[in-house]
Amino acid sequence: MEKQKKAIGRRKEAVARVYLTKGTGKITVNDRDYKVYFPLMYLQNQVELPLKTINGLEQYDALVTVDGGGQKGQAEAIKLGISRALCNLDTENRVALKPAGLLTRDPRSVERKKFGHKKARRSYQFSKR
Repeated sequence: MEKQKKAIGRRKEAVARVYLTKGTGKITVNDRDYKVYFPLMYLQNQVELPLKTINGLEQYDALVTVDGGGQKGQAEAIKLGISRALCNLDTENRVALKPAGLLTRDPRSVERKKFGHKKARRSYQFSKR
């Protein structure tokens, strides 16, 4: 059986499960090609970034299932998942990925709504009289 590595990437509400194997550079997201799933070029670049960093764009196949969040959050979750899977596959990849900031999980998420307010920080309009 071929060596397959699994990793999970998260961003905001998006969760991406990445299965990485040696291959020809085919990236499949939710049973579709990533260029079809992410029509915007900058989101495609986000998905490719970890593989470009280690010069392995044509060396690995990635099978990704992603759910939750929006397109940008999903693309960044996939980026983190692929980076983690590459580190699991070969520890030498960490040397290139860590300085590029690809192994850091972005902790920012939506702030919760507080009672007595319209949104997280937006208050109701104050009326003096």
